[in-house]
Amino acid sequence: MTQHQGSLAGKVALITGASSGIGAAAARVFTREGAHVMLVARREDRLQTLVKELRADGAQASYCTADVQSAADMRRAVQQTLDTHGRLDAAFNNAGAAVEKTPLHLMDDTAYDLIMDTNVRGVWNCLRPEIGAMLTTGGGAIVNTSSVAGLVATSVAAPYIAAKHAVVGLTKVAAVEYAPHHIRVNAIAPGLARSEMVEDWFTRFPAQEAKSKASSPQNRMAEPEEIAEAAAWLCSDRASFVTGATLPVDGGATTW
Repeated sequence: MTQHQGSLAGKVALITGASSGIGAAAARVFTREGAHVMLVARREDRLQTLVKELRADGAQASYCTADVQSAADMRRAVQQTLDTHGRLDAAFNNAGAAVEKTPLHLMDDTAYDLIMDTNVRGVWNCLRPEIGAMLTTGGGAIVNTSSVAGLVATSVAAPYIAAKHAVVGLTKVAAVEYAPHHIRVNAIAPGLARSEMVEDWFTRFPAQEAKSKASSPQNRMAEPEEIAEAAAWLCSDRASFVTGATLPVDGGATTW
């Protein structure tokens, strides 16, 4: 990695769900663009490996094990960011969870609670300490991960669709409330993207892969880095007049 004056040069960014998939890709993209990163996830072994890789390439990276379902954990993660890097300029609230689709009337409360506590309460738990930290330094930028399932009713579990719609709502209200404080809040809505969960799904249901890819005009799945690039742009000053937006990163899926 060659450090350069990229779009996030000198900024301190916190990334949740950073142990794999889009979050890990974001760690690489953000540091390539010059950010100092605090990586947050539950799996410490993966965070350690990723931080070691980033540091070997010249990046400034650290990690904090935390669960976004816990408000105390996220307060601790933000405080550790401030203690380690001195400030917080950007946050990518990317951690999420999903379950297999079953008919809504057959889905139990455990599945519903997992989805809501991770995808909605998790964003809520992240936003509050992040905003609090940014208020002390004059502003910042936050990106929440929604989904195309936050824009339309896709063929996934009902609680996931409800949760990702809620992320869009939280994004809009935070954007309006904190615009006077120079804090921008946006969301991305990824379509089909390569991840542990998606790869496992296609392994178990091989016939689903072609059908899923055909759901977008580009007829393929995104690489995690392609999603992370959108988050990095929204966190950068290049998106200075963008707030309250939900950006589809879906290969055109929501145009149909």
